[in-house]
This record gives sequence, structure tokens and C-alpha cells, in this order.
Amino acid sequence: MTTPESQGEPFAESAGEAVQTAVMSVRLIMAIADAVRRHQQRQRTGAEEELPPAEQASVDASAELKDLLPPDITEALMAGADWPQLAQQLMALKRAGVDLEGLLPRIGEIAVTVRDSVAANAERVAREGTGEWEKMLRETLPAGPVREAMLSSPTWPDIASLLAGLDEKGVDVRQLLASAHDEGLGVDQALAKVLAAGEAPTTSRDAALSWGPLTTGLDIPHDLDLADRARALRQLAISPQENERYTRMVREALPGRERDADLMFTAKQWPLVAARMADMEGKGQPVKEHLAGLMKDTSWESGQGSLGSRLVQAANDVLRHPAGEAAPVAGARVHTTAARAQSSTVGPTKAQASKGAAPAVPAVAAHRGAGPAPKQGKTR
Repeated sequence: MTTPESQGEPFAESAGEAVQTAVMSVRLIMAIADAVRRHQQRQRTGAEEELPPAEQASVDASAELKDLLPPDITEALMAGADWPQLAQQLMALKRAGVDLEGLLPRIGEIAVTVRDSVAANAERVAREGTGEWEKMLRETLPAGPVREAMLSSPTWPDIASLLAGLDEKGVDVRQLLASAHDEGLGVDQALAKVLAAGEAPTTSRDAALSWGPLTTGLDIPHDLDLADRARALRQLAISPQENERYTRMVREALPGRERDADLMFTAKQWPLVAARMADMEGKGQPVKEHLAGLMKDTSWESGQGSLGSRLVQAANDVLRHPAGEAAPVAGARVHTTAARAQSSTVGPTKAQASKGAAPAVPAVAAHRGAGPAPKQGKTR
């Protein structure tokens, strides 16, 4: 039998590479946790707390790591040039209220899985290109504070680079992201408890008003902020490049009506249309063929509300309706209250609540309506 000793230097080199890859996974999770910490503090206080001094943080973090991470990973982590910054992040999390004795062993388990995966699959290299990481985040992570914190963090390019490096080493990045997301969510909840004294998250006005056809089947965060276009697109994991591409697709579907399309893009609900287009692309559905329905039925040219809002509703109708068939003409005139009443994804109405109906619906999952899409047309 071949033993590690008989393999000699090649084995040692492979083992060292596996440990370094495991350290990369620790750096990734720490970067996500730090991004979540910064995001929470900006949301609650409007500013980030300063990091502790690097020299003292290194000493304190070394003591925290003892017996909480595997020795080989701890040694490689502390030998890295970025150890002072990682130590500062670690101690900042502790100062913010995160239980490191609970967090670090879980990170250690993830790192060991990565280390062993690399050692067992040293010849496997999967390359997809770093430009695809935002799309992977949308497909892998649910909408919420962790995904938004990653995409809005100034260190997002570094996180994407870490993902690419891990992917090249043969690590199942999607599984790693799912595990890291759970830890990031735990950090978010711990910080929220400290910063808000256990205040329960509430559904934003925009998220509540968006219940119905515009959001059925989509992954919508409970704190959706449509008043801030840039933030809304980040919350829905729509990059500026993707948003530009989606607007171009709509303009191409409305030849000669570009000015009307521009009114649609300035409408408050446009990000929801972009999110549906992204969702359809992820499922391999022909977005352009659906958008062609906008010129087959131009009933959106007249009606209640602004032209931009009517186009938003019309675009949502043709995207949800089978391509090549006429979309329901009344879609642009659905009343908000009626849409909420018809949707299988909404919570109880005030009348139902007064009779002791079920409690409030979960903030995110309820938008993923599993039943048939709400019927369009005249309300009863």
C-alpha cells in the first residue's frame, strides 16, 4: 500500500495546498461575516465601528483560535500576510456580540470539509469565469441580509476572487456558499439582537405593497426598498450590467416606443420586472419571446395611472403569460387590494385578522407562491 511517507514531497505539497485552500474558505466566511457586521452597523447607526488595533487584535485572536480550529489550519491562517486584518475582523465580531466559541468550530468544520475535498480531488479543476459569481449568488443564496451585504460590500471583488480560487481548487462552491450563508445569517441575527435589543424584523411598506402578481414566485426580501433604486437592485441581486441589458431588451421589444420604455424604467416597480426577467433567464425561459407580447396587445396605452406604471403591469403580464399568446388585457388595471385578495401568496386581510386569523406571513418565503398564478382580469 502506498503511504503518505512513501509518496514524499508530492504528498506534502498536495497536503499543503489542501490546507491553504481550507484557509481560503475561512477567509471567505470571515469576509462575509465582516460584511454582514458592517452592513448591520450602517443600517442601525449610520456608521461602522472602527476596528480594534491590529497588534492587540492579533494577540487576542490567537487566544480565541486555540482549540477552536484544527491546528494545521490555525497555523496556516496565522502565518498569512493578512492575519492582522483577519484578527481585527474576528475581534470586531466578538465586540459586536457574536459568540466566537460557537462560530469558530462551525467554521472549522467547513474548512476541514474543504481541505479533505481538495486532497481527494486534486486533479479536478472547474472553470466558469469570475463574471458569473453574482449570478451564482442569486441562484444559490436566498434574498436577504447576507446576499445584500456581500454584493454591497466594498470587499465584494475580493470575495469573488476567493470564490474563483476555491472553484479552481475543485471545491463545491455552491455547497460552500450555502454553508457560509447560514453562518452569515447567524452573525446577522446575533448583531441584530445586540443592536436592536431583540427587535423583530418588520416587513417594509414596499414589500407589503408589492404582494400579488408583481411578486408571485419571486424571491423578495422583507425589507425591500424600492425608493432607493440602486439598493433595490442590489437586494434583488441585479447587477448594473444586468439591469442595463434588461432595459435594452425591453427597448428592442418596443421599436419606435423608446420614450414610453424610458417611462417604464423610471417607474418605482421596475426592479421587480427586472427580477422576473432574471428569474426567467435562470430557468431557461425565452424572455425576448415573452416581451414581444407588449406590441401584440397595446391596451397599456390607455387606462388608470401613469404610462410607466401601466407598462410595468403589462410587462409583468406578458412575462408570466405563455409566449405567443395574448396576455390578459385587464392586467394593467388590477387594483392592489383585489390583487392581494386573489394572490395565493398573501397574508390575512384586516378583516380576517380581526377574527383571529393566522399570524403574519413569513417575510421572504411567502412570495414564492407554489400554487397556480393568480388569475388576471376583472375583480369580484
